[in-house]
Amino acid sequence: MKYSFKIIIGLLVFISIYSCGAKTNQTAIKPNENKSTVIQSDLDRKVDSLLGLMTLREKIGQMNQYTGFRDFTGPVNKASDEESKTQDIRDGLVGSMLNVRGVKNVRAVQRIAVEETRLGIPLIFGFDVIHGYQTMAPIPLAESASWDMEAIENSSRLAAKEAAAAGLNWTFAPMVDISRDARWGRVMEGAGEDPYLGSLIAKARVKGFQGDDLSNRFTIAACAKHFAAYGFSESGREYNTVDIGTSTLYNVVLPPFKAAVDAGARTFMSSFNDLNGIPASANYFLFRDILKDKWNFEGFVVSDWASIKEMINHNYAPDDIAAARLSVNAGIDMDMESYVYLDYLEQLVEDGTVSMATIDDAVKRILKVKFELGLFEDPYRYCSEEDEAKVIDSNEIKEGALDMALKSIVLLKNEGDLLPLKRDQKIAVLGDLAFDKNSVLGNWRLGAIDNTAVSLQEGLSTYSKGNFNFERGPAFVTSKAEFSQELIYNKTDTTGTKAALDAAKNADVVIMLLGEHGLQSGEARSRTDLGLPGVQQQFLEQVYAVNQNIVLVLTNGRPLALPWAKKNIPAIVEAWQLGSQSGHAIAQVLHGDFNPSGKLPMSFPFDVGQVPIYYNHKNTGRPKDYNEGTVFNSHYQDAPNEPLWPFGFGLSYTTFEYDQIEINDNFSVDGTITVTAQIKNVGDRKGTEVAQLYIQDEFATTIRPVRELKGFKKIELEAGESQNISFILTSNELGFFDNQGNWLLEDGNFNVWVGGSSQANLKQSFMLKQ
Repeated sequence: MKYSFKIIIGLLVFISIYSCGAKTNQTAIKPNENKSTVIQSDLDRKVDSLLGLMTLREKIGQMNQYTGFRDFTGPVNKASDEESKTQDIRDGLVGSMLNVRGVKNVRAVQRIAVEETRLGIPLIFGFDVIHGYQTMAPIPLAESASWDMEAIENSSRLAAKEAAAAGLNWTFAPMVDISRDARWGRVMEGAGEDPYLGSLIAKARVKGFQGDDLSNRFTIAACAKHFAAYGFSESGREYNTVDIGTSTLYNVVLPPFKAAVDAGARTFMSSFNDLNGIPASANYFLFRDILKDKWNFEGFVVSDWASIKEMINHNYAPDDIAAARLSVNAGIDMDMESYVYLDYLEQLVEDGTVSMATIDDAVKRILKVKFELGLFEDPYRYCSEEDEAKVIDSNEIKEGALDMALKSIVLLKNEGDLLPLKRDQKIAVLGDLAFDKNSVLGNWRLGAIDNTAVSLQEGLSTYSKGNFNFERGPAFVTSKAEFSQELIYNKTDTTGTKAALDAAKNADVVIMLLGEHGLQSGEARSRTDLGLPGVQQQFLEQVYAVNQNIVLVLTNGRPLALPWAKKNIPAIVEAWQLGSQSGHAIAQVLHGDFNPSGKLPMSFPFDVGQVPIYYNHKNTGRPKDYNEGTVFNSHYQDAPNEPLWPFGFGLSYTTFEYDQIEINDNFSVDGTITVTAQIKNVGDRKGTEVAQLYIQDEFATTIRPVRELKGFKKIELEAGESQNISFILTSNELGFFDNQGNWLLEDGNFNVWVGGSSQANLKQSFMLKQ
C-alpha cells in the first residue's frame, strides 16, 4: 500500500501553517478585509502548492470524468474496458466518477485514488440527485408549484443528506432552464416558464444542496444546468438546436443561472444545444465572457454527457482533437464521458494551441471544490455505512417528501364543491395508475427502488375507512422495451372497462387517476400530443356517461392539453408525479385535511398547437382586440389565444378576494416603490393563498412583456380574516437588460396588478421618475 495521500496532506498542512503563520503569529485580518477573503486566499495557496507537484498528465487526469462501469466491490470484467479504466484511476488520470454509489463502492474506488496513486488526490463522486436519492420527493416542476422557497430548500437539503449518506458528494442539479414548451420532456426537471420564480427556486435548491458549509458531512456540491438556453430547443425536441434573440437570452434564460452563481453554486454544466450557431460546449461567450469573467464564477464547469465529442455531429468540430481544443479554450473544465481531454490535451499543450495557463485554471477550479468538500481532509468522509443505514429512507426523509408533496398539489377546478370528499360517500376509484407504485416516482429516480411509492389505492385505503370500490379499468401501459425504456401504451384493449363502469354507476363520487407514466417525461421524452395517452380519454368519457360526479386526479410531468376535461369534469386536481409519498398526499388533499395551495409554474395549453404558450409574452402590432369584427388580428381560427389554465393559477377549498390596491411611488427619495393591497378569506375554512404581483413597463427602448411576475407572498388566513400585504419594487424589479446585456432602468409609466394568478385584474399605475 502506498502512503501518498498522507504525504501530500502533510505537505499541504505544512504549507498552510508556513504561509499563514504559527499559532502565536496568525495572519492578521487587515482593516476592511473580511475573514472569508483570507480563508479563500489560504485555500488558493493550498491549491497552488498541489498544482506545483503535478505533471501535465496528472493535471489532465483531474479534468477527466468516467461513469461507473462496474461494481467496485466485485471482480473486474476482463472482457471489457473496465480494467483499463480502473488502471486510469490508479495512474491518477481520473478526477471524478459519476454513477458510482453506495458507501462500499465509493470507498473501494476512492481507496484506489488516494492510496494507489502518486499524489493521492481524492475523486469527487457525482450522481443525478434530481428530486431525491432513494426516497423520491415530487418532480422539480411539481415542487415549483408550491411557490414555497423554504419547502423547496428543505427538499433539496434532505435529498443531499440521503445522497451524501450513500457516499455521493456532487449532484447534477438543479436544472434551472426556463422553458415555455410543454412538448419538451425535461420541463419536469425545472421550475417552469418564469425567470423571476425560476431564479428564486434556483437559489433555494442550491442552498438546499450545499447548505452554509460545503464541508458539512451531509451537503453536496450543486450543479446549475444546462448553460444555456436548453429549454428553448426548437419544437420541444430533445437535443435540438436553439435560436433565440439576445433579449430573451438576457432577460429570460440567464437570470436563474446568475441566481445560482450568487447562491454559491460550485459547478455548472454545459448544454447539448447550440447558441448562435456555436455548440454550448465550445461557446466562449457563455463560459468565458459571461460566466467566468462577468459573473466571476469561481467553481468549475463540466460538460454534459459526451457533449464535447458530439460537436463533431454538430458539424462544428471536424474531429476529436479539434473538439477538445475548442471546448477547453471555451472554458469547459471537465470532460464527462467524451475521453477527448485525456486523449488529446497533452498534445494540444505541446503544440501550443492550448496554453498551460488554461489547463492550470481548470485544474485549480476542480481541486478547490474538492478542498471545499473536505475531501483532502478526509477522502472517506462520505463513506460511513452507519450513516447510510440510518439516513436512507428514514422517517425524516419520508416526512419531508410528504410535506413537499402536499404543498405541490394544485386544485384546478371544483364545481359544486365536489371536494373535499365526505366520509359517508360511496366512492369508486378508477384507473390503472391508481394502483401503480412505480410511475408516480417520476423520471430521474436512478437511486430509487422500483415499486416503492405509496399508490393512490394504498393511500386512500390506509388514510380513511371510507366506502371505496377500486377498479383498474383498461390497462394503461401494455409493455416496456427493456433497453430503451420506451413505453407502449394501450390503444385498443378495453378489458376491465365494464367492471369500472359498473362501479361508477353505483358510486356517489368517482375518483379517476389518469395522466402520464413517470417515464413519459424527462430526458429524451418529447411529445407532440399533450392529451391523455392510450385509451384514457375514451375511458374518461365512458365513465362520465354513467356518472358525472368525477374527481379527475392528474399525474403527469408536464402541462397537458385537456379542453374536454376542463369543460365537462366538475373537479380536477393536478397531482403531478409526487414521489414516494404520493398516495398519502393525494388522500389528505381529497379529504380536505390539507387545503391545496399550489399554483401553476407553467401555463397549460388549450391545444398543443398553441405551444409554446406563456403568460409573459410581448404584444404584437395587431393584438387580439385589434380590428374587432375582422379576422386581421393575431389569433387562431380553431382555438383561443388564452391557455387552458394560466401561469400562477390554483384554487383552494376556500375563496380569496383582493381589494384596495395602493402605490407609494416616491422612488427618487429611497429608491423603492411600495405596492399594498388587501386580501381576504371570504370562505368558510382556513386556507393559504399565494398573492402575486405583476408589472408592465408600458413603453421602453425595447418591447417589454405584457406582464412580468415581480413579487409574491404565501399567506395563511382563517375564514373571514383579511390582511394587508405589501410588495417592494426596486430597480432590480423595474429594470431590464437591453440587447447587449446592459442593465437599464427607464422613466415612464408602469402598470401593476395584484391577485391570485397571472390573470389578476386588480390594477393600478404609477409614473417612474428618477
